Amino acid sequence: MYFGKPRKTAPSDRVPPNQNVTTAFPVLHYGNIPNYKNLDNWTLRIWGHVIQETVLTFDELMKLPQKNSGNDIHCVTGWSKLDNVWEGIPTKELVRMAKPKESAKYVILHAEEGWTTNLPIEDFVMDSSLLAHTHNGEQLTPEHGYPLRAVIPHLYFWKSAKWLRGIEFTDENKPGFWEKNGYHMYGDPWKEERLSWD
Repeated sequence: MYFGKPRKTAPSDRVPPNQNVTTAFPVLHYGNIPNYKNLDNWTLRIWGHVIQETVLTFDELMKLPQKNSGNDIHCVTGWSKLDNVWEGIPTKELVRMAKPKESAKYVILHAEEGWTTNLPIEDFVMDSSLLAHTHNGEQLTPEHGYPLRAVIPHLYFWKSAKWLRGIEFTDENKPGFWEKNGYHMYGDPWKEERLSWD
């Protein structure tokens, strides 16, 4: 699957195997697109194998330390979009608040409509990982995850859950929606870990 015009000068060391570079930002998802008229009742819950379970409003999240992060993103369907700039909350800041226990080995990201995805805690706390509310200087649009999405750029982009509502720390690697339906449990684009039988 290919979207947009290829960038002829795309550096090969930035584009994983069998990916096509696009300047577009394709919209791929399963289910409905949440439409928030306001965020008065919106919360982000952090729980599981942590010392301090937390529920944060959007206003409380926006008062946490913020950062800008530039990166490339790679979709399992075969497109890559280079030179993205995100703004949001470093995942390390949420970890600092929640204080995961030693038993916390994995993170399950929970999104609207019961959608989940899994990743090792080491990947969640990488310097490049964040919870984003802004992309390329513009507030996220509903189809791209407004008001908050994860950005885990070193993994295939389905791991960067849109419409994030919860972060669960767990001692077991529980497959999420796409993982239960044949996608790889980890999803390294450089190893082409697209499907569970790869």
